Amino acid sequence: MFRRNRKGMPEQETELRVVEPADASLAAEATSDESALNLAVEGETVESPAEPVSREEFDKLKGERDQLLDRLARLQAEFENARKRGERERTEFREYATGSVVEQFLPVLDNFELALKHDSTAEQLRHGVELIVKQMQEILRQLQVNPVPTVGEAFDPRVHEALGSVEREDLPDQHVAEEVRSGYKLRERLLRPALVRVVNNPKQTSE
Repeated sequence: MFRRNRKGMPEQETELRVVEPADASLAAEATSDESALNLAVEGETVESPAEPVSREEFDKLKGERDQLLDRLARLQAEFENARKRGERERTEFREYATGSVVEQFLPVLDNFELALKHDSTAEQLRHGVELIVKQMQEILRQLQVNPVPTVGEAFDPRVHEALGSVEREDLPDQHVAEEVRSGYKLRERLLRPALVRVVNNPKQTSE
């Protein structure tokens, strides 16, 4: 069937028809497939309903969970007991080590107190102090605490701290000339550096 447009030319009339599915079940299946496709495109997965868990399986899983929780609680208790035991042992060790050192210095303190109680000449007092110093040095030696070598040794910034310089020609340049305060090492560990004065030999520096 033809009709004329505004310009008078014949125009074919388009016939529209609605095609309906022949079966309602096919239409429902097509809709379901389309929804699943849309979910897949959007990154979602279509899962089938979970199967019901039997009472026996539920009780088994519950028992395993209770066992794991009980084991976790026991492990936490053991860890806490071990931590407290470690702290107690460290405290006892520090107290024992401190007590052992203090015990060795108590005779030195006794000698100082005896020296203060008796009237003595300056020479006697000096001699008494020298004996006490030797006693303390012996205790330190037993504790493996030794003095840092100083006079006549090459200046070493790792164990020596320079307090100044002394001009001398009888000792090599950059060697220790005087010890102001002793330094000490516990085995190989430096407890404190020695305060020293360093040689400045003008003959060697001019050369």
